[in-house]
Amino acid sequence: MTGCGGAVPGDGARWPVGVRVDASPGWTGFGGPGWPTPLTRLPGRAEPTRVMIPRIGVNAPLVVLGVDGGGRLAVPPLDHADAAGWYGEGPTPGEPGSAVIVGHLDTRTGPAVFARLGELRSGDSIGVARGDGTVAVFAVERLEQAPKSRFPADRVYGSTGGRRLRLVTCGGAFDQARRSYADNVIVHAVYRAAYLTSDLRYPE
Repeated sequence: MTGCGGAVPGDGARWPVGVRVDASPGWTGFGGPGWPTPLTRLPGRAEPTRVMIPRIGVNAPLVVLGVDGGGRLAVPPLDHADAAGWYGEGPTPGEPGSAVIVGHLDTRTGPAVFARLGELRSGDSIGVARGDGTVAVFAVERLEQAPKSRFPADRVYGSTGGRRLRLVTCGGAFDQARRSYADNVIVHAVYRAAYLTSDLRYPE
């Protein structure tokens, strides 16, 4: 499952019940001055509803993704290129293991939700709003670019010793004949803290 390209857009995808976080793309990061106290309890299972990445201005809804008939991970529908998708058969963000969120790099009409994913750097913050009224916050550890023909499934979907998040999009050269990118860009992030959604309020 490469998580980008190959699957029919929208196959095996559904929309969760949305939970809105009133946050602007101008965030400088999580945990700064004026931030509330994080929760002391560790997150359990709760479907994610939005992904928020301050550095690159992402505050996007999530669809829940399954796999298609060929066993490939579905992708978010192209008519909602501003949405990303969570792999619903894996851990939810904040649970033990590796939660996986995928998003398009672009469409025929312009940039998509993860157009700037490759700009992230170590230490950047990623927030995931969840259906239980919490936001799980992760810190970027590193970025990886890998050929789709050698997609590192074990590093993306495999079991880990902690609570981790993987973001996946397309990258590398674009194959005009196949209408597909040659590589995947993968962001590896680690869990830092969780907050109540109701505590996070920022001016637009």
